[in-house]
Amino acid sequence: MIKYTGLDMISRRFYLSLVGLVIFIFLSNREIAAAEHHQNGYCQLYGHCTDAAKPKPCVYNGKAKALNDTDALGMLLSLCPWLIAPEGEITYTCCDGPGIQVLMDSVQPAQQTLGRCPSCYRNFLNLICSTTCSPNQSSFMNVTKSSVAELDPTKQQVDAVDVFLERDFPEGMYNSCKDVNFPSGNEKVMELYCGQYGAEHCSAQRWLDYLGNPDNGQTPYEFDYHFHNHSAPAIPPFTPLNITVHQCNEGIGNTSEPCSCQDCPKSCPPVVPPPPPPVPCVIGPFDCFTFYVLMSLLTFVVVFTGILILNRLISSPTTAHAEKNLDPDVGCVESVGEFIEGLLRVGFTKLGRFVSRNPFPVIFISVVIVVALSLGMFMITMITNPVELWSPPESDARLQKDYFDANFGPFYRTEQLIIQAPHTNSSPYKPPPFYPTIPFGPVLDKSILHQVLDLQNKIANLSVFYEPENRSIGLQDVCYAPLSPDNKNCTIMSVLNYFQNDHNTLDHVYNPSGFFPLKDYRDHLMFCESNPTALNDTTGFDSTCMGTYGGPVYPWVALAGYDGENYNNATILVITFPVVNYQSDDPRVKRAEAWEKAYLDFMKNYHNPNLSIAYQAERSVEDEIERESTADIITIAMSYLVMFAYVSVALGRFSFSLERLLIDSKIILGLCGVVIVFCSVASAVGALSYLGVPATLIVIEVVPFLVLAVGVDNIFILVQTYQREYQPGESRFDLIARVLGEVGPSMLLTSSSESVAFFLGALSNMPAVKAFSMYAATAVLFNFLLQITCFIALLSLEAVRQEQNRFEVICCFRNKKAGQRSSSPGLLQQLVENVYAPVLLNNVVRWLVVVIFSTCFFASISFLPKLSIGLDQRLAMPEGSYMLDYFNMELDYLNVGPPVYYVVKDGYNYSTLENQNKICGTAGCNSDSLTSQIYIASQQSEYQHIAHPATSWIDDYFDWSKAPDATHSCCRVYQGTDTFCPASVPNDTCVACRNGTSRPSPHEFDEYLPFFLNDIPCIECAKGGKAAYSGAVSFKPNTTEVKATYFMTYHTICRNSSDYITAIERSRNISANITKMLKDSTDINNKDFEVYPYSIFYVFYEQYLTMYRNAVINLIICTSAIFIITFLLLGCDLFSALICTFTITMITVDLMGVMYLWGIDLNAISLVNLVMSVGISVEFCSHITRAFAMSIKPTRVERAHYALSHIGSSVLSGITLTKALGIMILYFSKSQLFQVYYFRMYLSIVILGGTHGLIFLPVLLSYIGPSVNKARLRRKAYHRPTTASNDPERSPLISDSSIQTENNYNTILA
Repeated sequence: MIKYTGLDMISRRFYLSLVGLVIFIFLSNREIAAAEHHQNGYCQLYGHCTDAAKPKPCVYNGKAKALNDTDALGMLLSLCPWLIAPEGEITYTCCDGPGIQVLMDSVQPAQQTLGRCPSCYRNFLNLICSTTCSPNQSSFMNVTKSSVAELDPTKQQVDAVDVFLERDFPEGMYNSCKDVNFPSGNEKVMELYCGQYGAEHCSAQRWLDYLGNPDNGQTPYEFDYHFHNHSAPAIPPFTPLNITVHQCNEGIGNTSEPCSCQDCPKSCPPVVPPPPPPVPCVIGPFDCFTFYVLMSLLTFVVVFTGILILNRLISSPTTAHAEKNLDPDVGCVESVGEFIEGLLRVGFTKLGRFVSRNPFPVIFISVVIVVALSLGMFMITMITNPVELWSPPESDARLQKDYFDANFGPFYRTEQLIIQAPHTNSSPYKPPPFYPTIPFGPVLDKSILHQVLDLQNKIANLSVFYEPENRSIGLQDVCYAPLSPDNKNCTIMSVLNYFQNDHNTLDHVYNPSGFFPLKDYRDHLMFCESNPTALNDTTGFDSTCMGTYGGPVYPWVALAGYDGENYNNATILVITFPVVNYQSDDPRVKRAEAWEKAYLDFMKNYHNPNLSIAYQAERSVEDEIERESTADIITIAMSYLVMFAYVSVALGRFSFSLERLLIDSKIILGLCGVVIVFCSVASAVGALSYLGVPATLIVIEVVPFLVLAVGVDNIFILVQTYQREYQPGESRFDLIARVLGEVGPSMLLTSSSESVAFFLGALSNMPAVKAFSMYAATAVLFNFLLQITCFIALLSLEAVRQEQNRFEVICCFRNKKAGQRSSSPGLLQQLVENVYAPVLLNNVVRWLVVVIFSTCFFASISFLPKLSIGLDQRLAMPEGSYMLDYFNMELDYLNVGPPVYYVVKDGYNYSTLENQNKICGTAGCNSDSLTSQIYIASQQSEYQHIAHPATSWIDDYFDWSKAPDATHSCCRVYQGTDTFCPASVPNDTCVACRNGTSRPSPHEFDEYLPFFLNDIPCIECAKGGKAAYSGAVSFKPNTTEVKATYFMTYHTICRNSSDYITAIERSRNISANITKMLKDSTDINNKDFEVYPYSIFYVFYEQYLTMYRNAVINLIICTSAIFIITFLLLGCDLFSALICTFTITMITVDLMGVMYLWGIDLNAISLVNLVMSVGISVEFCSHITRAFAMSIKPTRVERAHYALSHIGSSVLSGITLTKALGIMILYFSKSQLFQVYYFRMYLSIVILGGTHGLIFLPVLLSYIGPSVNKARLRRKAYHRPTTASNDPERSPLISDSSIQTENNYNTILA
């Protein structure tokens, strides 16, 4: 803050005239002073010459008078004991009994604010007592201005005095007081006592100047304090007052403790400095982890290349077929594996024959079941509340929030405006007459402030008809009014509340001379920025800084875009309307939401060309998330339509014969296959809705994509295998049975792996991941069941149509001349088999593939520690949302962190002295008390993320309950009753609850605490607790004993997810230390007792504390489930299961590497996508792995070639191309969330899955794939083919062509 210092250049003549006038006045005053008695034993003032609450004394330059009034002596003894003469001697003073009573009244506010630091308060009393009653008053004081007395025209009343002080005294007094806290305001007491300078720029001179200025509303006449240095010449006839100063870390004799650490840094124990940041481990240009990963990669490449070269050198031409001549002995594991394979083959063959013979009953039953389950969607419960979506009910943050809400009420709802004035320039202010120019930001221009005040008042006066209550409601019905019912004004945190939200006050000027205004709104604004709790502006503006609601408006809350503490440079106005919040099921929440909707509608239609406004309401995020979910319906629909169209066309096998074009196509079958996918999703949603499992928007957006990927892949494999394995003369029943008998186990492998993995993923405690996993697992399971029943039935009907040469869509027509369908392989299969596979399995290409994919894998591993966690809330907003402007301005400009409450749970006894000392922060409290630990943390704000000391109701309660005498007590009751009497009621109506300055007794503590919490703060009782603490204490039922309480402070500014996460960690460490201290030293009978921190953002960011661990656990569980299922369903083939699982792991790790490179944070949404990627990766890997394992080709390269050429084409044309086309449409999404977490991640999943499944996996199998199952070889040797075929393995899935009838299947079991 720029302060008034120095003189501007003025005309030489005016300057010389002014100097001459000053010299004349000074010499005149010296002549007057010389004629007066300025020596010990004489006074300058005595008695009263005005009839006012704070009367002016009379001018009296005579000897000090004896004080004989017993009551007056008693009061003087309590305040100024050093002025009392020894016993038996007469006490002489410069004040009478009424004067001492006024003194007692005057120091009451100081006693409440400075009394928490005894040495500070004693030093302060030394000054006040000396200037008021000291018998040596005249030696250091001089009356400089007087006037005719109001009560007695023969006397002069004092209007101004000079006070001469030896500099050491006021400087020492200031040093003992400058760090004293004012707990309810989270500020230093000097914010109250230093006027426009505030605590930051205060000094001893400025403090006394403010105290001596009548404009402060408390001083009846002017005091001009002059400091004298020891080394400077004397100023006869005056002897500057010099009283020994009590240091703040010293007690006052044996009567008091030193000031506490919070009020006196000298009293603080040695503070352990925060640990230094870890020294980064660097090797050359790389961090250590990256270097080790790089070395591991190079080692792997060298070793891998060496093994290949060595193997090449020692191999012979005959070793290529070494696997053909295996040991004929069949092991137990191989026999069991072949038995499991045969059992599955028999079961699926029987199912395929039954379904193909009875298609209509199967379809009818399927439709009935689907419809019955889908009706459950009408009972669906959608989770849209962000708290319920991201925070598990059993999490610490959620339980702590529930405890806080139950005892203190939910955190208030926030409606906020952030305002700029883009077309207004900064305006310099030149205060008259001689002060330097002060820059003022554009938003503090008076015309802008008037426009903003108009807007603010319009919002404050908004009303809306609320149908449930059949009346109109306004802000007054929902706002937070802390002093209600005494003061029903709503809290509005705005700089305009410095002017009481009034245009006339904003236009007011102070112009006593009539020539030019000396003060205007800018002076008042600067004064209130430095002293927001001031009840009166001492600059002459004559207006309070307190808001109309009865509390202060802190500049760092109402202004932004300034540098340092130069608030007048602000470029941003912030207006906040706190609204009372309730539990979610309370009908009053709907009332608040109704007013918020009216407020939002008003702001959407408000336009002012001079203002740029970002705004938000408490309901805004939830509203915009809901709108975001519908913003891209067309885009998503187009994505699915493109995939539908592709599947419908790509399933067909087209020849060059136009006659069979509409016969061999599969448009209806493809469309039915896609419909089945969505029927499975609908059935899953309905079934889980029946069971009461809530859904989320993520479920609706992600699960259809997942199930379509799984379903389309299975559809392509089924249909293309059916087309490829067609043999002329074979009945469709046998063909379909044979195809399902071989493809079914592969479908079971992928679907069961995915379902089990997702069901296990539901063990996660994150609601979003749990809901997705449950719905995904159920949908995949239903999809599998419908595909092996309903789709097979449809395939049977499709086969009938094709056999009869009926046209697609128009089945009533047929082409009798079309001939028989071709059994030749499709074009894509031929390209893969004859071109792609041979090139890929070339020795050089295979080596390059391993090196390239290994490099990507190791690079992704090196990126894992760098993967950031969090979720930029701006991404959750739809494109063009008004909330994007708000979030951007909040991130760039706001200068206040979120409030944090340190909650002390039930079980602590606050009424005993020992227990109080473990909580409080005033003199006598423990150095490691709760408030002391928070204070020490605030001194390390950059590390601890605590910005201020905590508010402490217990400290203010101690000050409030002190009563120097029966007439000066804040704790009062109406005479003859136990009813609390506020300070505003006249004294003769009420009596003090207690006398004495000690702490309340245990009984008094509990009895009078409710009085304190209901007392409105005022000049007489500044520590009244209603405004600051009325909601901070929860009482036990039907008693006044404290149940739970909190101590509030603020976090430092949090700009990103990392700041929020660190703030949670640090605050929990602080509370853990406090809990340990209290439990170790106190007998607490509640096992659940603890002190915990709570802030509104904890429930959203707590998940990130364990996000890495949760991600690893979820992914390990899913991949482990896939490994076990693969191992079992591949006939206990350990090696195949390991290779498949390893490839899926590579895909997942590479996906996380892409997330780092593409700027995608790890959070619940991306974790869902990672879990989903594991499931989709099964489709890319398991079919090919199983095809390789089932093949009996002589070498690994040949088996890899065969698996790739037959199944690879289905995987490529199925899941890969289908999903790629659909994902491309998502690029045009208007939602940033879709673009980042769906388009980018889905595209990465498909690309990585496709490349690993179709490039890396075949190559890996060709190197280290499992050997041929000897039991399968023996079965092949014992069963001759019964159908003609040039290929002993027409398909890797149908590896034994001799098995065509049920008898053939049964021979496996013989």
